[in-house]
This record gives sequence, C-alpha cells and structure tokens, in this order.
Amino acid sequence: MPFLHPGQPVRKGLYWVAGLYGLIIRFRLWCYRKGWLTTTRLPCRVVSVGNLTVGGTGKTPIVILLTEWLLAKGRRVAILSRGYKRMSKARRLLVSDGSRILVGPLEAGDEPFLMAQRCPQAIVAVGADRVALGQWVLEQHPIDCIVLDDGFQHRSLHRDVDLVLLDATDAAGLDALLPAGRLREPLTELCRANAVMITRADSRQEVDAIRSRLKAISCSSDAAVEVVFRPESVMAIVSGERQPVEWCRMRRAWLVSGIGNSRSFRRSADSMGVEILGETAFEDHHGYDHDDMEKIRANLQATGCEIVLTTEKDGGKLLPLLMPSDPWWMLRLGTEIVRGEERLYRLIDGSLIGESHGVGARA
Repeated sequence: MPFLHPGQPVRKGLYWVAGLYGLIIRFRLWCYRKGWLTTTRLPCRVVSVGNLTVGGTGKTPIVILLTEWLLAKGRRVAILSRGYKRMSKARRLLVSDGSRILVGPLEAGDEPFLMAQRCPQAIVAVGADRVALGQWVLEQHPIDCIVLDDGFQHRSLHRDVDLVLLDATDAAGLDALLPAGRLREPLTELCRANAVMITRADSRQEVDAIRSRLKAISCSSDAAVEVVFRPESVMAIVSGERQPVEWCRMRRAWLVSGIGNSRSFRRSADSMGVEILGETAFEDHHGYDHDDMEKIRANLQATGCEIVLTTEKDGGKLLPLLMPSDPWWMLRLGTEIVRGEERLYRLIDGSLIGESHGVGARA
C-alpha cells in the first residue's frame, strides 16, 4: 500500500470541492456569454483592474498609477471599490469628493483610503454593487472615466478595458481553483482580458514561468505588460517625516504587515538593506488593536530594534493607535512599467474613444 502524506486525503477532498466550484463558475460565465445574465453600461468609460487569483497581486498601486495618469491627461476620474472589511455599514459611501477625504480608513477600508490619499483629485467611492455605486457617483459628479478596483469578476458592469494582474512570484497560485488552489476562475478566462499585467516582475525566470502558462492557454504572452514595485521612500507615521530609502540601510527593524502578500513586503525591506530582526504578518485587511501594539512594542524592546517598518496601506489604520514616541515608519513603493508601457497607455487611451485590443480569442 503506498504511503499517504497526512494532508493528502484532505487535499483530495479540496479538489472535489474545487471541481464543484468550477462547474458553478463556468455556468455563470456561460450565462453571461449567452446573454441570460446582462451587463449594465454606464455613460462613461470604465477601466477595470482585477485578479484571477485571491491574494495580493498589486491592484492598489496599479489603480493609483492609472488614475494619476488619467488625471494628468485632464480626465475626471472616479475610483470604485468594494471597500473590503470596512466598518461602515452604508451600502454606498463616498470616501473622497475629489477635493477632500471624507472618512477614515476604518470606515472606508484600507485600500480605498490609500487611493484617496494618493489621488486627491479623484472621486473615491465604495460599495458592493458596483453598478448601483457607479450610477450613484455619476448622479453627483461629472465623470469621464471610472477605474474599477478588483473588477474582473464583476461582470454585471460593462467595462471598456479589462486589465488582469498576475503575480510573477506566485506561479503556483495558477494551478487550481479555490479552495484547492488560488484561482477564482479557470485560467483560460484570462483570454477575455484586454491585457495581462505581470506584477513583481523582478526575476526573469519567474516572469518566463508566467509567460509559459499564458502560451499554454493560447493567450498572447508577448503582449503582457511587466510591472515592478520598488521602494521609493519611508515616512514616519506619527510625524509625517519623510526619508530616502538609503536612510533605512542597516537599521534594525521589526516588520509589520496586514496585506495579501507579506513575502513581497519582506523582499522589499531586504532590498533596502534593512536588518530584519523579526516580523509580525497578519491576514490581509487586518484590524489592529491595542493588544497588537503592545505585543509589537514588547518585541521591539526584547530584540533591540530601532524601528518598526510597515506598509503604506497599514499606516493609515495604525496612526490612531500610536504614541508620539513610537518609531513606526511606513514604506512607500513606486510603480514602474518595465515592459509594455506604450501599449498599456495606448490601450487606456483607446478605451476613451471606444477601441479595444484583447489578448485572446474568447468573448
């Protein structure tokens, strides 16, 4: 009798569940293709930034990058987000009116709040029903273009450009559907996107592994856009003091994060030359409390760390819990398109005049 790893029976069970999940997802997609489930077109252009997998692929910095670019082109932009794990129970919530931020990160959700901070001229709104949310925003504000955060699966809202992000460091995430793997939809659904963006594309070997997966499903891997996130600066959460990345070199630090990909945060800290003495990694969108802070302060004292380094997304939630003497710094990452920049912006431009350039043959 062959030896069974202790986790193997459970894993096999997960694949059965994933098979059932896949049938449900495929039936839903088929209903959209047949027109049995309909999409609503808003009276403005919609650019969607989405995932095929669960977890952090870098949607927020891409939404910020595209919004900044559209604003610089003179467009009136609104960002629509679900506002995952926000405290507010309002069905629709305006986070920013394009001139001021109206609510904090607990009410809005950490990612929409960060988007509002980084894109102060954009309207930012949150709500689960993106169609109703878009209609509500358009009733109040003149908008040329909506950037839809995490919108690939939100088929009820028509989009003019579908961008799907794949994390180069997570090729294994493309192996199986939930719950056996990390896929929200079958990998072949990538072909309905207008463009695939490979994020964290620092390693040629990792990027080529993703491109091989695209070729295997007959998607145009040559057209994939490659993006890297590089440390740009650090900012003291309490005082707002900003320092260059070099300031962190050889400083003894404790890392704290509540994001979808804590490994990428640690890798960024490593690249800065930070001496990492320990790490506290919470689940994505973690709600911090005083107990968390006391435990981290105790770790800081026990290890002799000089600073706590966290993410920009976490910084807004942490501010109310910090004391003036707390040496907590947040890392700001810069987003750089290293391959396919011209094509991406041509595609976004095209979306504003009704053009479309898909990566595959599927409708």
